[in-house]
Amino acid sequence: MMKYAILGFIWFCAISAGVSAVTAFPAFAVDNMESIDAPDLTSVRAKIDAKDYAGALAELRDLAEDNQQADVYNLMGFTLRKTGDYRMSLTYYTKALELQPDHKAAREYLGELYVETGDVAKAEEQVSVLKQLCPAGCEELKDLQTAIAAKGSN
Repeated sequence: MMKYAILGFIWFCAISAGVSAVTAFPAFAVDNMESIDAPDLTSVRAKIDAKDYAGALAELRDLAEDNQQADVYNLMGFTLRKTGDYRMSLTYYTKALELQPDHKAAREYLGELYVETGDVAKAEEQVSVLKQLCPAGCEELKDLQTAIAAKGSN
């Protein structure tokens, strides 16, 4: 009987130590575009910056086969939107947000897709979500509001 009490005590101590170790480290916010579980997207971003959407898309398709990851899907959506494939762009933004609902860049780009396709009401919904995600403001919110304002002035 004593043996079981000692084993129980050891188990309790081990579990308590594990919980303490987990809670002892502070949680760090991770920027959506630099998620720790994302593959290296440096090359893809360089291609997008150079407006080499075909090259970026080819690389992203390879990455998407092995990585169900919000940043990959978000950039797929962005690249497809820039090539005019709005239907597939929507599919990838949706996948990114299913994996990470608070992905600010995906929210911004989805809103921009809605602006480009004339659905400003849905773009405004993304503004509302971004206001909740970054109450002090953020670049994604500002950029989407600018895109909506530009659409209104056309």
